[in-house]
Amino acid sequence: MLAHVLVEYFHKGGPIMWPMLFVLFLSLAVIIDRSIWWISLSSKIQPQLQEEARNLLGKGDFQRAIDACAQQADPFLYNLHTGLMHASSSPLAAMQLHASNLVEKSESRLWVLSTVITLAPLIGLLGTVVGIMGSFNFIGDQALAVTKVTGGIAEALIATAVGLGIAILCLLPFNFFRKKTSLLRSKLEYWINHAEILAANAKNHGKDWSDFTPKA
Repeated sequence: MLAHVLVEYFHKGGPIMWPMLFVLFLSLAVIIDRSIWWISLSSKIQPQLQEEARNLLGKGDFQRAIDACAQQADPFLYNLHTGLMHASSSPLAAMQLHASNLVEKSESRLWVLSTVITLAPLIGLLGTVVGIMGSFNFIGDQALAVTKVTGGIAEALIATAVGLGIAILCLLPFNFFRKKTSLLRSKLEYWINHAEILAANAKNHGKDWSDFTPKA
């Protein structure tokens, strides 16, 4: 029953509904893709191992810290592992590069949602203009005027409503994903700064990570 109603409104919306349908499917694909990415990332976080790695880093036990981080899917542990593997050159730069790459991945394809938020209402507006113009063509024809004019107005309103609906559908997850990215960026910055402080603390105890050479 619902499918029948949707199909009926789809046909009443006119030809402009086809690009609307494409935009809708595209935005849903991106929303599903980003949701799966964030769920996967969250499932990899291991707070206990993070705490263990930080403690080892603060004590200057760099090799054990590497071993604790090795083969771990946790992005923060992998970030520390990357830094320690480049300890003799530029550990902080290596950690920052990894963090930048991870943040870039978190923002992947969000531009599609941003575009759809702007594009969908414009397509709806185009449908409105086309529908109203079509209605004007029948003004003056007494036999068909009422039916055709109201049909054109219905087409215009449906196109506008669908365009706004798609924009609203995309706006909420878009802002949610942007917030998640902002939090991830902040957490990575905190993680790197904390690692620098812990490395400085280890240096005060005579263990400098710039002198550390990881074992193969």
